[in-house]
Amino acid sequence: MTIEKLERPSRIDEERIKLLKDIFPEAFADGKMNFAVLREEIAGLDEDLLEENEEEAFGLRWVGKKEVRKLAFLPPDGTIKPVIGEGIDEFTTKNVFIEGDNLEVLRILKNSYRQRIKMIYIDPPYNTGGDLIYKDDYKESVEKYLMKSGQADEEGLLTSNPKTNGRFHANWLNMMYPRLKLAKELLKDDGLIFVSIDDNEYTNLKLLLDEIFNEENHIITLVWHRRQNADNRNINMASTDHEYILVYGRSEKAKLKGKEIDITKYKNPDNDPRGPWASIDLTGLADKNERPNLHYDIVDPVTGISYPPHPGRGWSKSRETIQRMIENNEILFPKDPSGRPRQKKFLKDIENTHTGFSSILEDVGFTTDGTREIRELFGEKVMSFPKPTSLLKELIRQGTSSKEDIIMDFFAGSATTAHAVLEVNAEDELNLSFILVQLPEPTKNAMFLNIAEVSKERIRRVIGRIKSNSTDKEFDNGFAVYKLDKSNIKKWKHYIGQSVEQLEANLELFTDSHFSEVSTDKDIVVELMLHQGFPLDSLVINKQVANNLWIVNHSDIPFKMLICLEKNIEESTVQYLLANYGSDMLICLDEALSNQAKILLSETMKVKTI
Repeated sequence: MTIEKLERPSRIDEERIKLLKDIFPEAFADGKMNFAVLREEIAGLDEDLLEENEEEAFGLRWVGKKEVRKLAFLPPDGTIKPVIGEGIDEFTTKNVFIEGDNLEVLRILKNSYRQRIKMIYIDPPYNTGGDLIYKDDYKESVEKYLMKSGQADEEGLLTSNPKTNGRFHANWLNMMYPRLKLAKELLKDDGLIFVSIDDNEYTNLKLLLDEIFNEENHIITLVWHRRQNADNRNINMASTDHEYILVYGRSEKAKLKGKEIDITKYKNPDNDPRGPWASIDLTGLADKNERPNLHYDIVDPVTGISYPPHPGRGWSKSRETIQRMIENNEILFPKDPSGRPRQKKFLKDIENTHTGFSSILEDVGFTTDGTREIRELFGEKVMSFPKPTSLLKELIRQGTSSKEDIIMDFFAGSATTAHAVLEVNAEDELNLSFILVQLPEPTKNAMFLNIAEVSKERIRRVIGRIKSNSTDKEFDNGFAVYKLDKSNIKKWKHYIGQSVEQLEANLELFTDSHFSEVSTDKDIVVELMLHQGFPLDSLVINKQVANNLWIVNHSDIPFKMLICLEKNIEESTVQYLLANYGSDMLICLDEALSNQAKILLSETMKVKTI
């Protein structure tokens, strides 16, 4: 008989040693492995496994780096609870909006969304000295988060980080490191992360991403022309009109989609049986000293006219290849002897319909376009400097490859990413889904008390607009709302004191029920399914046998999870489970099963007890 106690997910994945560089890229610098960093990564929170007085090797170093690594390894302290009534089509949608501290939310989602996310886009604080950054605490609990979530001053969840601060850059890196570390865990093997930034932290962010994702997995750095008109307010009269978007892959399998080539230029005016073709330049790129074999005359076999190469560039193909192309009628000779031969390129011979995606982002909108979109939706400027949806739509089209990919944004702001996903689905007939996370950061707007409220309302209004303009095509125009909260499962709180009455009260509170009094059964089911690796879009069915059973199923997971929260599981329920769910997982209270029932169920099912 094997009965497992419900445990939190392990901090480190068991991987073969040949994947060390992929799992622990931080431990590699200049092609060499830093054993001290590797030990830190493997040890996680267990400081007893570390040796003292180890020197750091070359790499990005800052004050607090060693401590902040622990933030990425911490198990989740809380859970997320569904908030019924704040979303649209909440019980059928795959789109998710989560209100809460993104670091804790990423920890909660780590087990259930590990390598499920195709694309992550984030627009974090740029650390300009005027914006706020997250105020993380190694020992801070979700209970403290709930106490502070209505504040934005130095006692709250966010804090100012003036440039006069001696740890100005270190504070920002301490915020970004654990979030990016966890983000990598969520990306699919061919997944991509896009991070917006400006000059203030570009250099540090590039080094940080090199460390976490491997510098070999840097795909591209995009330059976005964000300002339509020059800024004349600077004392030095220099106008910074651009921002960057750093793009990294989870592994070498990641790639952009590329820009689709224009096939409209392929025609068939001569009714060639090989199909449409285009006239392509045959001029090369090397002079005679560099590539002498590409400098020769091409002779028209019909007219006998000889065409010399461009003296500084030559031809793009060898003499032998050109001769073969002439024999196959793939060379177009000019009517004018002063012209140059060209290639007859057939559409059927094109192996790839896409070419490289330019690092210069053009025709994707400006910051003013993002502000205009907000005004059109809300009738006023409820957010400052939002990204335009045209920019996000371009990135989404580059970063996704399947109709049902998941896009995540854990610095959601005004929910531009959700807006863009919904519009791409409608325009391209896709079924992409989004997961957004946003802190309830207070605003100065009387209608919306915090940014999370702005985000949710924007999603609602965009969905309403798309539905009013929709055709017969059906898309996932809904979203469900969750909020970060304390765990539904009670945890023993250590008591240090002399009061026997207080200790007895603690014992009575803990033994009376395993679950919080304010938790619903659905809240508990959501926490348990995330804990066991089932994502939020899992199918959850409530079935009444002799006991109340919750059945959780997901197409990507080969077994079902059954949950019973009652204090006693009846014999008839045990027989029902054996007859219908013999190879699946059961989670229940430890005292709910008799010894005989435990023996029977554990012979075929995977049984875990609370």
